[in-house]
Amino acid sequence: MNFDQFHETLRTLYEQMMPLCGNMIGVSKGIAGLGALFYVAFRVWQSLARAEPIDVFPLLRPFAIGLCIMFFPTVVLGTINSIMSPVVQGTHGMLESETFDMQRYAEQKDRLEYEALRRNPETAYLVDNAVFEAQLDELGITDAGQIAGMYIERGLYNAKKAIQEAFRDILELIFKAAALVIDVIRTFFLIVLSILGPLAFAISVWDGFQSTLTQWITRYISVYLWLPVSDLFSTIIARLQSLMLQADIERMQADPNFSLDSSDAIYIVFLIIGIIGYFTIPTVAGWIIQAGGMGNMGKNINNTATKAGAVAGGAAGAAAGNIGGRLLGK
Repeated sequence: MNFDQFHETLRTLYEQMMPLCGNMIGVSKGIAGLGALFYVAFRVWQSLARAEPIDVFPLLRPFAIGLCIMFFPTVVLGTINSIMSPVVQGTHGMLESETFDMQRYAEQKDRLEYEALRRNPETAYLVDNAVFEAQLDELGITDAGQIAGMYIERGLYNAKKAIQEAFRDILELIFKAAALVIDVIRTFFLIVLSILGPLAFAISVWDGFQSTLTQWITRYISVYLWLPVSDLFSTIIARLQSLMLQADIERMQADPNFSLDSSDAIYIVFLIIGIIGYFTIPTVAGWIIQAGGMGNMGKNINNTATKAGAVAGGAAGAAAGNIGGRLLGK
């Protein structure tokens, strides 16, 4: 599955939904205009009642907010997105670089493992069909037991590799799906905040609701940062996997008989950690810029992460027990 295509589709969806915020501009201008009337009238009357000079500068606030509402898609959203876009591009570039290195080391490791098994006369028939058929041709009818043993050994080896690859593919699928879930929730929040943004700006004109403006801005930026934080987390996981692959390659080059079972188990553990870690991204983004009113959302996501980790851990234990049972049977 091409998960990059799904992420690109979400970005296209966000861009296509942005014009819908224009539908709220008309209603928001009416609310903001009425709020500005009461805002200015109250302060002018207060100054006249106290026989004080009228301070004009604070009275410009509703007019500035009104201009932001009128040109909301270009002035507000365009400014914030243009400022934050380099952060997204920078973290995504880091992720692509680390992913390319990880894939390169993974291919080198698989090649070294194949060559190590092929060089060993006792294990060459497990991975090389030509060697397997040549050894079968050398055996006669009286060696039926040895022939059956070779078929059993080869079948167990292929079954073990198939189970490991299948389980690894499942965990990698869940790992990528967790990143997609975060991106889907992020896109949904950004669309809602963008469409209803003019309304939030209009309400902030009224006395007692001034904090609505700053809360909208902080929440929008906090949610927008989910993608850079997600890319940074994926970069760290990819870097850890690259270091693990480098260590395995060095050990394989130094010791041809080095077993990869332990490294495969560690790789699976890191995938489970990564699945759980993806759901901590909203919390980390909240550390960068404090956005109030999102505590319950973070709690729900953390509960989901706990359940996902339990499912992944249970699947890991079941698969490990299955592989261990097959090895003991062998």
